[in-house]
Amino acid sequence: MASSAPVPVSNSMLDLDSASVSNMDINKLLTHEIFSILETKFLFGGFDDPKLPSHLDASTKHLAGKVRILSIDGAGATDGLLAAKSLVHLEASLRKKSGNPNACIAEYFDLAAGTGVGGVLAALLFTRGKDGAPIFTASEALKFLTDNRGRIMQSGPTGLLRRVFRPAKAEKLFRKIFGECTLKDTLKPVLIPCYDLTTRAPFVFSRADAMEIDGYDFKMKDVCAATLADPSVELRSVDGQTKIAAIGGGIVMSNPTAAAITHVLNNKQEFPFCNGVEDLLVVSLGNGESDSGPGSQTTFRTRALIKIAGEGASDTVDQAVSMAFGECRSSNYVRIQANSATGKIHGKKDDQLRAAEEMLGQKSVESVLFQGKRLGQSSHLEKLESVAGEVIKEQEIRKTRILPTVVLKQGSASSPRTSSATSLSTLSSN
Repeated sequence: MASSAPVPVSNSMLDLDSASVSNMDINKLLTHEIFSILETKFLFGGFDDPKLPSHLDASTKHLAGKVRILSIDGAGATDGLLAAKSLVHLEASLRKKSGNPNACIAEYFDLAAGTGVGGVLAALLFTRGKDGAPIFTASEALKFLTDNRGRIMQSGPTGLLRRVFRPAKAEKLFRKIFGECTLKDTLKPVLIPCYDLTTRAPFVFSRADAMEIDGYDFKMKDVCAATLADPSVELRSVDGQTKIAAIGGGIVMSNPTAAAITHVLNNKQEFPFCNGVEDLLVVSLGNGESDSGPGSQTTFRTRALIKIAGEGASDTVDQAVSMAFGECRSSNYVRIQANSATGKIHGKKDDQLRAAEEMLGQKSVESVLFQGKRLGQSSHLEKLESVAGEVIKEQEIRKTRILPTVVLKQGSASSPRTSSATSLSTLSSN
């Protein structure tokens, strides 16, 4: 198909008062020029300079929509159960409000970021299975987490036994779930951090990087092992060119929300028209505060350092992000986090799930930069139900828009690699 010359748009067309005409009328007026831009810049010129000409910025910005980000914290006091329960309620609300009984989290979010157990949840919900759908639903991910906490979390044996057996169990479990799937096999962009002891710097596993350079494509089983690693694990990229010594990402990025926002705002190839926080809809799921109580096996000083590095960093990110959204934070930024008075979840599986459910029924906790925390007006469950309506609304509006909100990079393979994911009953720790 030959590239057509841009169709001139008169000043009168660009000066139209948007309040006096419908979005459909505006779309019709700008159709010729926008399609010319899409054709010349995206189809033929790649994404080197996807920015629209300055005279179109104001007229078309509101037509591109909001990029929907899902961010999931590291373990915290609930070992991931609070976030997993939140995802179950969110997916249930999406199915109810959309009328689609098979609706899934990945369908309604454009990017997922997760650290530690949050990274595992993101991988489970966004990795493509044999049928093209995510390998796990939110309910299945919650069951996986409750059945296998001892294999993947630090709640098992302490000392040398934990350091020897837990990584081996986790690696075997992840291999069974993900098979040979890699970052390229995720349905949407994902960001899962760890810390690389080789370079002494954070390392973020990214689908966008994997699509560009084979040296950044890693198997999903290795990605999950890396973001949880304690002690460190060594792994290589699929092509063997990149080698890292990974330790869990909780210390360097317990709350990956800021990293996810930065990625979207700077990734103009996949999010060409996202220029500020007003173009985002962010759902950030916390997992309770770090466990540093009397029952911990570490020294008081170590517990204090863990609390500062983990919980403190997570709260600081929440406060800073909340302030960055300014006037639109009530509509564009949703944070789910347990009250600071909530303790660590113990007991049998049913008791653990009941405790997480009770946390979601509490009033939400809102962070205010340099002013601490305050109780919100709504419960976590009410906030999740509300945000489900917002992401569905965004999904429906996109059907009538001309400008693409997201332009995903595509790999060379037309079909996903074979996954060895099996039924949940075979993954139980019993």
